[in-house]
Amino acid sequence: MTSPIKPVTLDRYLIRQFFPVFLAALTLFSMLVLLLDLFLNLTRFLSNDAGVPAILKVSLFYIPKCISYALPVSLLFASAYTLGDLRAKNELSTILGSGVPFWRFCLSLIMFGIIFSFFAFFFEDLAVIPALRQKNRMSRELLGTYTENSSRIVIKLEGGRLIYSVDFFDFSSQTLSGVTIIELDENKKLNSMVYASRAEWQEDSWSFVSPVLYSWDKGFLRPSNADPQEINDLMSEKYREEPETFRRSSVAASELNVRDAAMLIKDLRRAGLPVSSALADYHHRFSFSAVSFVVIFLSLTISGRFNKNILLLSLLASLGTAVIYYVVEMLSMMSAQAGIIPPFWGAWTPVFICTAAGFFLLRFAKS
Repeated sequence: MTSPIKPVTLDRYLIRQFFPVFLAALTLFSMLVLLLDLFLNLTRFLSNDAGVPAILKVSLFYIPKCISYALPVSLLFASAYTLGDLRAKNELSTILGSGVPFWRFCLSLIMFGIIFSFFAFFFEDLAVIPALRQKNRMSRELLGTYTENSSRIVIKLEGGRLIYSVDFFDFSSQTLSGVTIIELDENKKLNSMVYASRAEWQEDSWSFVSPVLYSWDKGFLRPSNADPQEINDLMSEKYREEPETFRRSSVAASELNVRDAAMLIKDLRRAGLPVSSALADYHHRFSFSAVSFVVIFLSLTISGRFNKNILLLSLLASLGTAVIYYVVEMLSMMSAQAGIIPPFWGAWTPVFICTAAGFFLLRFAKS
């Protein structure tokens, strides 16, 4: 009488079958995304006399984002192919016939999905965002549209009652040029205005150069007779908006990590500005990480449907599912950014749809 197969032994066997396929798929799909981005921008780079080494360096910084895009598709393909291959070889039937439930046999894959969901979140925050920011910076340099600094920045705070207008912001030296600060009263009427040719950040406050204070009096802006040093001391005490606020206002939310994205949303709310777009991007950081687990769940429903041409059919099923997911995600995110649906639903709707589809298809899965 043969002894029953130990679940731990099956876990090790399934992982050995799954992991090489997953690594190969991740490499392949990442290369496809990388080449697609390269071909879309190659003509623009060459028309601006960009050299091959510089173009390759830009592509190098795009690799983390390619891996992020390819990770869910690779997990879906690898798990679907592995389970389909075991079924075609009758190994899965033997394992299930020995009394091991299908869910228990696939438990190691489900755990992989959970692990990769956490990995995807931190990988996006710590590696993808900095590399993507660097890639965008280098791309703009090659196209002649990059400047390390920002110009014509307007920031509203305190519900729109405090307005900063800056001609030029140098992030490296943390200096502002052409600073105008307008303060409104509770009725949103002009109360005062301050102008300074330059401001430098000094640890916890701004030091203003040649500041001039204007007060609204009977329909006229009247300059203050106070000494410039007294005005500077008053302004340094009153206006303490940190340089990061000016940097965040000039950077797309997709180039900010989770912490900075949350601060950007806070800045927008303080200014009384629309937050739908930034909030949708913020929720998307979490929802996209959950896709790694969802696709593993979907693979359990796909694996039992292919008995022949497993490689081709698994590949087509994975790519088809990815296309459907990204189309739904694009539509839901556009709706959320436009304020048609709440930002939370814009980010999580594709995940909920795929999860519901997985539960529905699992009822008809061959296990």
